[in-house]
Amino acid sequence: MNKEPLISVIVPVYNVADFLDQCLDSIVNQTYRNLEILVVDDGSTDGSGDLCDQWAQRDSRIRVFHQPNGGLSAARNTALDEMQGELVMMVDSDDLLHPDSTTALQQLLARHQADIAVGGYVPFTGSEPVWPASAADGPERDYDQRQALLTVLYQQGLTHSAWGRIYKAELFDGIRYPVGRYYEDFAIIYPLLKKCQRVVKVDRPLYGYRQRENSILDKFSPKRADVIKIGEELEQYTLAHDSQYTDAVRSRLLSAYFNILLLSQQDRSSDLRQLQDHCWQGIKRLRGKCLMDSNVRRKNKLGIIASFMGRRFLCNLLGRNYRPKP
Repeated sequence: MNKEPLISVIVPVYNVADFLDQCLDSIVNQTYRNLEILVVDDGSTDGSGDLCDQWAQRDSRIRVFHQPNGGLSAARNTALDEMQGELVMMVDSDDLLHPDSTTALQQLLARHQADIAVGGYVPFTGSEPVWPASAADGPERDYDQRQALLTVLYQQGLTHSAWGRIYKAELFDGIRYPVGRYYEDFAIIYPLLKKCQRVVKVDRPLYGYRQRENSILDKFSPKRADVIKIGEELEQYTLAHDSQYTDAVRSRLLSAYFNILLLSQQDRSSDLRQLQDHCWQGIKRLRGKCLMDSNVRRKNKLGIIASFMGRRFLCNLLGRNYRPKP
């Protein structure tokens, strides 16, 4: 009997025919073999669905689900409903895994008796990432529940990204990604971490994050304002039920206001005045509280100081060459 826990690897697919073979090849060739690979074709129109079926014929660990296009959340939710593993990973279908990714993260999780194990990532724009040769091992850090939540919300080393980590599958009992929303991973990170006792992170690059010119993070869409809605909802929730995290939520929300205000300046074809006004009012509402919070990151404090010079000054100073991070 295989004593290694089954890991469910979830791969949502939508029109990524140019990258899918490379992604799935990196998964099926993991040094950790006890995997089930749940590939969800979310209404692709470029032949990606046929590629999924071809891969299922090559490797019995792959299960393919075809569904009408519902977005990233809907695709992940389908796989979460079908998964059988004790552990689960999310892999975006244009990204790549280091060959030892599942082995390293599963062992890290077990060694620290954690609920989530997080690895580092390598951004790349070419055909494949350059994995650092000296990164066989890396520093490891434990977080209890409170530390993990504060570190994510204050943006100090842990992110809310779904990928690049392994979860105990039971964390998703009763939790699903919100369909139709951007920043779906931000929307569920709070309830996920509230179910954790321990999170562990290793500073070893185990995930290849492909940066594409036409990706969601590289262009502005009014839907990106979902990050503000999610942050404001979380602010109201913590004020009413969990006030120990309200200051940290406000720091993250301030980042969202800065982010959307500055990115929306790139789109001159749409009427975004109301959204930009909302962001500016949010910055003015939170800047005093956040300026006095010693945990708020330096980048936010610089933005706060610039904001006291006025909205135009802020956008001119920070908007030039502004680029979001994953």
